[in-house]
Amino acid sequence: MVVATEEMAVYCFDTLVSHFTGDQPPAPAFEDGNHPLFVTWKKATNGSESRLRGCIGTLEPRQIVSGFKDYALTRHIVNLVSSCSALRDRRFPPIQSKELPSLECTVSILTDYEPAEDYLDWEVGKHGLIIEFTDPDYNIRRSATYLPEVASHEGWGHIETIDTLMKKAGYHGSITESLRKKIRVTRYQSTLYTMHYGEYVAYVKKNRGAAPAINGVPLVNGFKLGH
Repeated sequence: MVVATEEMAVYCFDTLVSHFTGDQPPAPAFEDGNHPLFVTWKKATNGSESRLRGCIGTLEPRQIVSGFKDYALTRHIVNLVSSCSALRDRRFPPIQSKELPSLECTVSILTDYEPAEDYLDWEVGKHGLIIEFTDPDYNIRRSATYLPEVASHEGWGHIETIDTLMKKAGYHGSITESLRKKIRVTRYQSTLYTMHYGEYVAYVKKNRGAAPAINGVPLVNGFKLGH
């Protein structure tokens, strides 16, 4: 089974740094394959808790090298894809190079898809969720997903997770027990790897001999040396 690794997070940082330099990112140091995957960017400043800066992925298998390269940067509208991204999410301004030192990247490889018996048949902190249901007000199908870490990070139980996921899917009507019981739930698991920019810099120095640079100038602690 393919698992999320340090090298995958490095490749996402490489891709983002290369976006600013105009260069091609170094070749990935992991084997290609076909798997569902997500890339999540968060930002922490002044010792505060990291906040979401962008997140995008696919619940369908795709080549992981091209997937990480695409999802590290751009917004794709695909069936059941999350609605946020690293650089081009309408809810977030584009990431700037000066933000790099405060960024952390989490790569996720999704596994073990299986139908749940009902909306309560999953474990907080272990399972991600895909819900599908018919909006009773408009008679249209709605769907949305949460990655496995979302509910535990937010401190949600089963009902709050399901209810917020229904709202994420675009449903704004009354949420009743009867409606919850009609939801089709697919649960899944994931492996993930989180890397802060400082760890990325250390990796690059160790393995390539020099810190990441933009326009030939190393970027350290948010400032270009000599400026």
